[in-house]
Amino acid sequence: MSLFELFLWSFVVLALVATVLISLYGIAKRPNLVKKLIALTILGDTANLFVILFGYRLIYPVAPPVLAQWSESGVKELLRKAVDPLPQALVITAIVIGMAVNIFIAFLIIQAHRLYRSVDTREIAKYGGE
Repeated sequence: MSLFELFLWSFVVLALVATVLISLYGIAKRPNLVKKLIALTILGDTANLFVILFGYRLIYPVAPPVLAQWSESGVKELLRKAVDPLPQALVITAIVIGMAVNIFIAFLIIQAHRLYRSVDTREIAKYGGE
């Protein structure tokens, strides 16, 4: 791996860490429920990208996890160059579950707006759970 590639990978990881920190700040400090939902979505997408990056191999050319020929050399080549398919399967599952959770939270935000005429947590807290 060249110095430039190492710099690029370090930059990507640093950008993802910054995105996680910003989204955690948005979840913890923003009073608007819609902004909290957006920050939660960004956090989930960033976590999915982390999982994909951990499953990626830095060997070029990267091969799909498909065994071309059933031989000892073919299996060795697959193990050396293939991308791990498990993180990809987990991310697809996480995307579907995350979408369902986001829809449910959006429904709750809409209901809170109907009841309290606001999506601000400070104004909703004034009602005391009525």
